[in-house]
Amino acid sequence: MQLIIVSGRSGSGKSVALHMLEDLGFYCVDGVPTTLLPNLVEELSQGYNKVATSIDARNFPRDFSKFKKVLANVKDLCESCEIIYLNADDNTLIKRFSETRRKHPLTTDDISLDEALQREHELLHPLQKIADTEIETNQLSVHELRNNIRSTINNDQLPSLSILFLSFGFKHGLPLESDYVFDVRCLPNPYWEPELRQYTGLDPAIKQYLETGEETPAMVSDITNFLDLWLPHYEKNNRQYLTIALGCTGGQHRSVYVAEKLAAHYQQHRKHIQVRHRDLS
Repeated sequence: MQLIIVSGRSGSGKSVALHMLEDLGFYCVDGVPTTLLPNLVEELSQGYNKVATSIDARNFPRDFSKFKKVLANVKDLCESCEIIYLNADDNTLIKRFSETRRKHPLTTDDISLDEALQREHELLHPLQKIADTEIETNQLSVHELRNNIRSTINNDQLPSLSILFLSFGFKHGLPLESDYVFDVRCLPNPYWEPELRQYTGLDPAIKQYLETGEETPAMVSDITNFLDLWLPHYEKNNRQYLTIALGCTGGQHRSVYVAEKLAAHYQQHRKHIQVRHRDLS
């Protein structure tokens, strides 16, 4: 099992990092007490290959030697264990707490924010020194931090975008989940050929009909070129899902054929490609 431990100063972006790890396929547990880490690993090792958890000052032992013993135990149970430490300076953290109006976990009626930040830094500093990766988040936006986490885990490989090609009929309404809608009603309509009306875009007779002329291959090629240009931009912005809808009048022939054609093309060199026909009888 691969285990990622995310720690760092409060307000430095641990929640953002954990959400990114979840998008990368990790089972994430927030705020596990350090003494329970071995139990967590043993419990999840049977069902999950990738697990991530966060540790903050509230559940970190005052005696660092205790954590080192726990960490050694955890490393014996895992194939790999990596610590990612997120850091930011006091001024940046004070600004963030002020903007979000959140309370620092170590503040009390007797402990100010400045004092809490100093205590937290002193407590977590030994963990910071042994971290495998440290990320300074002072100047990072949420998107930039997510990119940093992704690069750290995936060695700069882009995540695999899940794409759904969805056929539909305009007379039944637009799919609300669509990110892109391509209207293919300009293509030759098999419905007006009595001998073809009974078939769908999944049948060889309809495929042969639509591929006879130049319009359909040109439409498929143009949509493919458009997607090839813009899909990498969605991946760079950490988009995980994309629904591309293809619509004809009834959702039986042209849209079904084009959705199948596009899905078959992208299944050759991409993972997580699905096709669905909303209005196919």
